[in-house]
Amino acid sequence: MIVDLRSDTVTRPSDAMRAAIAAAPVGDDVYSDDPTVNSLEERVAEMFGKEAAVFTPSGSLANQLAIRTLVSPGEELLCESNSHIVRAELGAAATFSGITTRTWTAKRGLLDAQSALELARPNSGPYLVSTTAIAVENTHNFGGGTVQPISEIEKLALAAQNLGLKLHLDGARIWNAHVASKVSLKDYGKHFDTVSVCLSKGLGAPIGSLMLSNKERVASARVWRKRYGAGMRQVGLLAAAGHFALDNNIARLAEDHKKAKVLALACNEVVPSSVNPDEIETNIVGLDLTGSSWSAAEFAAETKNEGIWISALGPKYVRMVTHMDVDESGVKSAVVVLKRLLERAFMAK
Repeated sequence: MIVDLRSDTVTRPSDAMRAAIAAAPVGDDVYSDDPTVNSLEERVAEMFGKEAAVFTPSGSLANQLAIRTLVSPGEELLCESNSHIVRAELGAAATFSGITTRTWTAKRGLLDAQSALELARPNSGPYLVSTTAIAVENTHNFGGGTVQPISEIEKLALAAQNLGLKLHLDGARIWNAHVASKVSLKDYGKHFDTVSVCLSKGLGAPIGSLMLSNKERVASARVWRKRYGAGMRQVGLLAAAGHFALDNNIARLAEDHKKAKVLALACNEVVPSSVNPDEIETNIVGLDLTGSSWSAAEFAAETKNEGIWISALGPKYVRMVTHMDVDESGVKSAVVVLKRLLERAFMAK
């Protein structure tokens, strides 16, 4: 038995989702002729209170399309230092759009509006880089699935408006934030000029993200999507999976959050310093192996040998992500293995 906790991207379409894919009416999306894509774009835009959306094959592309509509070449985007845009998109902002970035650092990636605003330097003249936009990631992946406080988002949005700055929401796991916080999607969306959302993580679609904004920015993003080689044809097959995911898999994210808490409590029981269960808000559990005799890579290799797949994301940091393909028996198996190996890793020293 393999319990794959590397990411919530590893899920496989259910039989019901596959049936929805097979039945989807399709057309050529480059010509805007695919009715299933068109309806998905309209649906998700409305969910967040935006005018329009464009379907993309990946969250990274959705992010990149969004920020290039906000920030011109040679201008600056501010992000948290461990945010996905600056750590996990391979320098795409600089490579494709000539965007420079500066970062602030936050424990667990938790947004503090003032920390971001202290970095901002809008309208810096002809000799210094001007800040044009700020990006917020919710939930924060490398922070451990942190839900960003709506109060801090509101503070940031108000100050950004006064400074003439734009805001982008990297909402790859905004569905998890919504379920955990009970903040509505429109209440999140109204504070941001652009939003990216992902359907292939907790919602279980095989592929697909969307970039949301006003009609003008989305029209520009559609051109750049084609320019980047991501114009798609009968992609309604995938959009149908997105519709199914939205219909069936949002509320059930609460189950993933409970499973993550079980994992965190078990690990904390053996090594209290490895994780604080009170900080587990959604479906991501990060383990700090500082003080153990094993590296993160060694620990992940040991768990894999016993059928539990996790990710080593730093010298002493491993990540586990719960999702719909990990059932209660899988969690129980993971608990047994993790407790035994944590004991070995820390006792061996």
